[in-house]
Amino acid sequence: MVSLARYIRNIRRTGIKQWWHQMQYIGDAKAGTIVGTDQYAVCCSVHRTTNQTHSARFGNRYFENLNPDDEVPGRHRWVDFAQHYNNATQVPPEWHSWLQHIRQLPPTEDEIVKNASPPWKAPWVENLTGTRGAYRPYNTVVPKINAWQPKVAARG
Repeated sequence: MVSLARYIRNIRRTGIKQWWHQMQYIGDAKAGTIVGTDQYAVCCSVHRTTNQTHSARFGNRYFENLNPDDEVPGRHRWVDFAQHYNNATQVPPEWHSWLQHIRQLPPTEDEIVKNASPPWKAPWVENLTGTRGAYRPYNTVVPKINAWQPKVAARG
């Protein structure tokens, strides 16, 4: 349970608009310093009539608050999703390792993460299962059972 003093202190630090946004998306009022944003392409969609490719970007913001009086230990790092649909696959692997305390430094400051990405690595894309962008294979097999088609003779 959150103490009332911490709750009011975080409302004062973030402001009413940010407080309302946080209550709608993460259910808690948090105040911290922004550590970085991700800049990965989500997907590429082609418009039906113009055939122009549009690539969307996440733009998730990652925060940290190291003050032990403000946050519960282990919950001092969090992500503010840019999209309304919050999904764990919207967090890239580099930022996920920072959020889960696998890495101490965020990917924007960690030299190993910056230099470890090979040039042949494909851009990261979220899991699209359950959405319109999900992969759906088409059937190339002839059906084993054919539906009965009645033969109608003309009367006359």
